[in-house]
Amino acid sequence: MIARGLASEDHPILAHVIPMRRCNLSCAYCNEYDDHSKPVPIDTMYQRLDRLAALGTNIVTISGGEPLLHPELDQIVARVRGHGMIAGMITNGYLLTADRIKRLNRAGLDHLQISIDNVMPDDVSKKSLKVLDKKLQLLAEHARFHVNINSVVGGGIHHPQDALAIGRRALKLGFTSTVGIIHDGGGQLQPLRDEEREVYAAMRAMEKSSYARINYFQDNIAHGKENDWRCRAGSRYLYVCEDGLVHYCSQQRGYPAKPLADYTVEDIRREYRTAKSCAPRCTVACVHQVSYIDFWRGPQEAAPAAIGDRQADRLVRIQ
Repeated sequence: MIARGLASEDHPILAHVIPMRRCNLSCAYCNEYDDHSKPVPIDTMYQRLDRLAALGTNIVTISGGEPLLHPELDQIVARVRGHGMIAGMITNGYLLTADRIKRLNRAGLDHLQISIDNVMPDDVSKKSLKVLDKKLQLLAEHARFHVNINSVVGGGIHHPQDALAIGRRALKLGFTSTVGIIHDGGGQLQPLRDEEREVYAAMRAMEKSSYARINYFQDNIAHGKENDWRCRAGSRYLYVCEDGLVHYCSQQRGYPAKPLADYTVEDIRREYRTAKSCAPRCTVACVHQVSYIDFWRGPQEAAPAAIGDRQADRLVRIQ
């Protein structure tokens, strides 16, 4: 994947696809779900995955909403793997059972991430260790795919120290552990309080949080500092919503908002070169991670006036 990425700038490295906008939970900080949407038909999902493969995409992460609500999720995962792409999934974990995990094994899932926000459920989030620990035990027993547990600080989480308990439990079960910083409604930076920064630093020092250690930008975010980087959203990273439109990311839906079916290498090249006005205060970790591969090359230009105006209007409306 890295070799292909270095050899060519003209293909996506990571795409997030949304087969299900509906979620069975309603976390107070989340703006990526609703309580009524129907699943995207499987034939439509096949067409989108086939198009991502044709564009040369390396990794597809299935997200939501809650992807486990999709009745044909196993076929979606299998289609990703059938194209030789890495298959990942982000889930709240509530619907996992031993049988469900075994089915994901058979489908060929490579990577699963669960975000756990607290030890005890509260008014901010029901994604708690108390509720999900039995699900984690099932994953430890049955999963043949990599499991990462992501705990969070910021965003109104009442007890930041909970992240340490969650991280230690993840490591004990043989999973990796990472920590994220919750952004505001526009995916933008909100500095951490002193206690939250201390927890963040302790989590980053945990032995098996290694695979996300290169995220130096998160260290700046924890201290309220902006980052100087080249965002490759719309190019190396694609966010494909339930309507099949390509957006910069989950927090900047609205541009380019072009159907994936019509997305071309020219679109990838344009967005590769286009600077994003929201980049300095962005906290969307997956976009930062994907952009590392091109950090040293590919200078960017300001967006054309019409695009820049739309980006600015989007940020104003969010704020």
